[in-house]
Amino acid sequence: MIGEILRFLLDIVFNLVGAILLARAWIHAAKLHPFNPMSQAIYQATNWLVQPLRKIVPTPGGMFDWASLLGALLAAAVYLLLMWLVSTTSMLPVKLLPGLVGASIVTLGRWALNLIVWMTLIQAVLSWVNPMATIMPVLTTLTDPLLAPIRRITPKFGALDLAPLVLVVLAQVATIVLSRISFSLFPLFVL
Repeated sequence: MIGEILRFLLDIVFNLVGAILLARAWIHAAKLHPFNPMSQAIYQATNWLVQPLRKIVPTPGGMFDWASLLGALLAAAVYLLLMWLVSTTSMLPVKLLPGLVGASIVTLGRWALNLIVWMTLIQAVLSWVNPMATIMPVLTTLTDPLLAPIRRITPKFGALDLAPLVLVVLAQVATIVLSRISFSLFPLFVL
């Protein structure tokens, strides 16, 4: 019972940390204004990890925020190690370290897909409930690069936009595929 509770708490904490680190990288890639309140909150929440990593992996203004991505990858590795320890109560054998790296990359992909799903769902709900919410421009800036290609191929039904639904379905399918890949490649790390 205690093991299940610890796994649940680790899952929540690390999914949140990973999502925030990936959101920071996404904000950088989308070139969202750094003084936006949402950007500021995410920067403040992740500076403890990203700033030290910037000394190792500088991000000179390119499209990718490598320090944030490395931070998310490290968070995924720590998450998997802690889940291993909680599940087996033994240290990870050295021969499984390559599997840990691969499983961390797959975990990062799953976190990214979950972030896409949540941001798309929040944007869709807010568009019905409060389209003038202050966070809508941020969500639009972040999700439009993903939704625009889908909007070009989905049929138009007046004011009904099917692109968010299609994106959520595609992200969920990709999550299922990643879970299957992670299980076939790294069965010890799928938790």
